[in-house]
Amino acid sequence: MNSPRFQTIGRAFYAAAVIFFGAQHLFYGKFVTRIMPAWPAWIPAGPIWPYVIGLVLVIAGAALCFEQMARRAALFLGAQTLLGAVLLALPAAAAGPAWGGGWTLAGKAFALGGGALVVAATAGGRARWLVPAGRACLGGFFILGGIQHFIWTRFVMTLVPAWIPGAQFWTYFAGAALIVGGVGLQLRPTTRLAAKLSAVMIFSWVILLHIPRALANLNNANEATAVFEALAMCGTALLLANLPREKPQSDSVRPT
Repeated sequence: MNSPRFQTIGRAFYAAAVIFFGAQHLFYGKFVTRIMPAWPAWIPAGPIWPYVIGLVLVIAGAALCFEQMARRAALFLGAQTLLGAVLLALPAAAAGPAWGGGWTLAGKAFALGGGALVVAATAGGRARWLVPAGRACLGGFFILGGIQHFIWTRFVMTLVPAWIPGAQFWTYFAGAALIVGGVGLQLRPTTRLAAKLSAVMIFSWVILLHIPRALANLNNANEATAVFEALAMCGTALLLANLPREKPQSDSVRPT
C-alpha cells in the first residue's frame, strides 16, 4: 500500500462524513447523527443548536481538507465528539437494555471521536499519544459490535442483503471478524494488519450493505447516516494502517 496516498484517502473519507453529518443537521434541524448525540430538552434555545452544530461540522469537515487547519479542526472534532459521548451517549446507553441499541450509538460516538484523534495525529505535530487513544476507541467499538452480532443474531441477519445466502453464517463471521479486528488494533505487532483488513471489510459493507439500504430508504435519515459513519470508520482504519513508521534512534545519539 502507498502510505501517503491511502492517508489522503482516509482523511478524505473522514472529512466527507463530517461534512455530510453537518449537512444533515442543517437539513433536518435535528440531532440525527452519532457525532453529536441529541441535547437534553432543558437546554435553552433548543431548536437553534442543531443548526449551529451543523454549520460547525460543515466548516470543520472542510478544514480537514487543508493541511494548515486539519490538525486543529480534527482536535476540535475529537474533543466535542468524545465529550458528547461521555456526557450524553453513555448515560442514555446505561439507562437502556444491556448490549442494546443505546450502546451501539454510544460506541459509534466514541469511534467517530477516536477517528478525529487519529486524523489529528496524522496531520502533523508530535502528539503520538492520540493514536493509541483513537485506536482504543475504534477497536473498542469493533469489539462491542462483534459481541452484539452474537447476542442480537436474528436482528443482524435482517441486515444481510437477501441475495447473499447464509445470513446466519455471515452474521457470525462478521461478529468474529469485528472482535478479532478490534483486539488486533490494540496490539502493536498486529495493528497495521488489523487496520488494513478492517478497512477492506468496512468498505465492502459500505458498498454491499449501507448504500443499497440508504437508496431503498431515502426518507430514513438513519440509513444515510450509517453510510457515512461506516465511511468515516473505514477512513480511520486506513490512517491507522498507513501510519509513518517511527525511525529508530541512531547509535550516534544514544547515551553512553
